[in-house]
Amino acid sequence: MKISSQSLTDGQVIDGTYAFGVPAAEGHVALSDNRNPHIGWSDLPAGTRSLVLICHDPDVPSRGDDVNQEGRTVPADLPRVDFFHWVLIDIDPALGELGEGVFSSGITARGKPGPAGPLGTQQGINDYTGWFASDPDMSGDYHGYDGPCPPWNDSIPHRYVFTLYATDLARCPVGGRFTGQDVRSAIAGHILDQADLTVRYSLNPAVPA
Repeated sequence: MKISSQSLTDGQVIDGTYAFGVPAAEGHVALSDNRNPHIGWSDLPAGTRSLVLICHDPDVPSRGDDVNQEGRTVPADLPRVDFFHWVLIDIDPALGELGEGVFSSGITARGKPGPAGPLGTQQGINDYTGWFASDPDMSGDYHGYDGPCPPWNDSIPHRYVFTLYATDLARCPVGGRFTGQDVRSAIAGHILDQADLTVRYSLNPAVPA
């Protein structure tokens, strides 16, 4: 099984076009194009009935004490946790690809609607849902893709792992408001194969991505 992309190169820096935030001319961060990248696949295993795509950042600080605070830096040795950026299920294998910008193009305050997504898919909520929960202008359920926006004072670049799963499930058995972890649990024991692509990103000018 193979995963491919016309937008991303495995092991390289992700372009700001696919990010939620980019370095700002003034201040630290400006909102970006937030386009979902192109994702394609080939050589699926026999018996594949549907695909699942999850993009997560495994390098998110486990504590927010120093995050985006002037005069402070998020230390490299701080334990890190997962942050889900895209949770997409019920992908028809016959599609062959997901087009760039089909699932996200621009930032939607309070989040894009869901769970119904383009091309017959279902979209879970990503972790911007929790990040913006206390912001009266941005709070809401963030379905589908929203790209990278790591802390501008983090001492490490973040990785963004796009994992495509071939499953023997006609439909993923989750419903309503579901998360990346819900999907991981639901497809356990039903994965025929998987492939991933990893890119990097940093908003800290002192940290080369």
